[in-house]
Amino acid sequence: MAQKFANGRWVQEGFLDNRVDGTIVGRIVFAVVGPVDVYLRGNFKPDIAGQVIQFRNPRFEDEDLAGQVIGDMENPQIGDVNLISFDPHPNLAPHPYIEWFSTKKNHYRIELEPADAWIVPMSEGGEIDRVSRAIREVLAVRATDRPTREPTEWV
Repeated sequence: MAQKFANGRWVQEGFLDNRVDGTIVGRIVFAVVGPVDVYLRGNFKPDIAGQVIQFRNPRFEDEDLAGQVIGDMENPQIGDVNLISFDPHPNLAPHPYIEWFSTKKNHYRIELEPADAWIVPMSEGGEIDRVSRAIREVLAVRATDRPTREPTEWV
């Protein structure tokens, strides 16, 4: 499955933490599905590497159709980073871009408006630190799983 989350409208908010080299952990809230913990192998691109990013989507819609399309997504999301950056392509205007592949080889992509995401200052990381640590402890063992050989499905 390739999922862009209805052009971003089914993504409410979340954070991603790349302060441990080689891994990104976080939590993303989706329409109908709710909070999904994330553990990805890889790093942000250099423009935000080693940081914590947070995002909130003012165009979020918690519509029933989301349940039919993304209701069976893996929870938690474990996989590999493809590209996470605030400036993903030299020929496009800078904007937050989050893309990964799950261990089941499902492809996920979130694109947001520039004002919808920011780097979290170290002084404001208290709750995020606690959640990141918990996600890392619980999912690190499962993150050693490699992608399955199941065929992918494009939606």
